[in-house]
Amino acid sequence: MKRMSMLVVVLMAASVCNAQAKPAVPPTLASVMDTQLKVAEMQFVPVAEAMPTDKYDFQPAGPGFDGVRTFALEVKHVAAANFLFYSAILGVEPPPGVNAAGATNGPDDLKTKEQIMKFLKDSFALAHKAIATLNDKNALVPLAHPVISFLPTPLALASFGSMHAMDHYGQMVVYLRMNGITPPASVGQPPANPKKTD
Repeated sequence: MKRMSMLVVVLMAASVCNAQAKPAVPPTLASVMDTQLKVAEMQFVPVAEAMPTDKYDFQPAGPGFDGVRTFALEVKHVAAANFLFYSAILGVEPPPGVNAAGATNGPDDLKTKEQIMKFLKDSFALAHKAIATLNDKNALVPLAHPVISFLPTPLALASFGSMHAMDHYGQMVVYLRMNGITPPASVGQPPANPKKTD
């Protein structure tokens, strides 16, 4: 019995050592950029879902808010931008109603929260597909027709795409809080600025 127990311990130790000896998969350009996109997506999509349907047309009013997008347009704008950026990386045309002209708010026929959320999720799916194609050979090759002149390469578009989504995420968090809604990422978190009790 002692020998059997000892054999089990030795086999378990050998198994652990063998598992630790396997080298980790080295990161790639695509995997690093996809992680950034996933972080942006994990923040942005829940905020878009958190706003109730009846508040999707909410638009802040008062000084400093003239001409700002509604909450729905914030979501549509990010989705439309995703389609523009990542379609360019793949060398395909973006969906109808998506172009870089004007405010880039996406197709006018998308009105309901359900339609807008599908458009958003589809845009992130395309983004992951495009980022998966990035490698050391193509990431810095200038695009034949850049959608934005200061983003001339696939890597520039991929990097800016995540940053752009997070910029609008910050605006949408304000919209939620103005409606008494705690952003999903803040639910259950301790106060960031606790009040002093002296």
